Amino acid sequence: MGTRALITVDTELTWRHHWAGRGWADNYARSVEPAAVGLSYQLKQLARHRLKGVFFVDPMPAVLFGLEPVKRMVDTVLMAGQEVQLHIHPMWDEASRHGVIGDDADFELTGFDREGQRRLIEQARTILVEAGAPEPIAFRSGSYAVNADTLHALADLGIRYDSSHNGCAAPWPSALGLDAEWVTPVKQHGVIEVPVSQMSQPGGALRHMQICAVTLGEMKAGLDFAVVNDHPVFTIVSHSFELATRDGRRANKIAKRRFDGLCAYLAERRDEAPTAHFADLGDLCLKTEGEPASVSPVRVAHRMAEQLWSNMVEERG
Repeated sequence: MGTRALITVDTELTWRHHWAGRGWADNYARSVEPAAVGLSYQLKQLARHRLKGVFFVDPMPAVLFGLEPVKRMVDTVLMAGQEVQLHIHPMWDEASRHGVIGDDADFELTGFDREGQRRLIEQARTILVEAGAPEPIAFRSGSYAVNADTLHALADLGIRYDSSHNGCAAPWPSALGLDAEWVTPVKQHGVIEVPVSQMSQPGGALRHMQICAVTLGEMKAGLDFAVVNDHPVFTIVSHSFELATRDGRRANKIAKRRFDGLCAYLAERRDEAPTAHFADLGDLCLKTEGEPASVSPVRVAHRMAEQLWSNMVEERG
């Protein structure tokens, strides 16, 4: 089958806007649809280039705000013909049950034992389906927080895929026990793990394929490397809010340019690396050996300059 590209977008209300005292509608405007570059914009770009995207929706804010914000996210994605899968940040449940979040609160799913994780994932799945989504077959934990208990819980619940392993976040909170450089699908504890793709930098440090973390040139090089080396998937991460500034009030021109350029490049490479939904991965090759692409010092310097401009200029308007 060759390489398939997974454009994955974690779609969520953010805790920082909730903590600032904003209601869910304002949070939605800043987290899900910020500055005209949020969920709807990203879906339009995918449609323009005839690409598939996977939207990991966090339904847990419904325990505080009801189904409306989750239903709005789900409806927007499904009406665009794209795929909804399951995402979770567990602190929303604690805020609902206790009214406040203490200093010892668990913001990561891995702070819970296997049964606790199973309860939260099952609760989130129920809410997501009530909001109109099909039964999810794939999962990503917030902050890439995953361990063996997570995969056991997913297997117990019949969820086939996980995409939480991120070598940049290993060994915590991405604590699955796989090598940090593992970038190809593998079966673990009854679940197929589909790692976030990585690049190896000079000195050996990893950089994950996330819109805000790597340049367009690095994403292109990473995809090309995956194709040449016959990696089954190339997994890219973004967020509904990632193309905007942190306050959700302005577009971040660098992040937007990266996303737009990535869509255009994937359209050019659709024959060698077609985009896919998780529902398309039934014949996925497992246990394929593969290592991350290497990034040159020149590309690293380019990225550092872009990141500095993004943080010092774009964020400050």
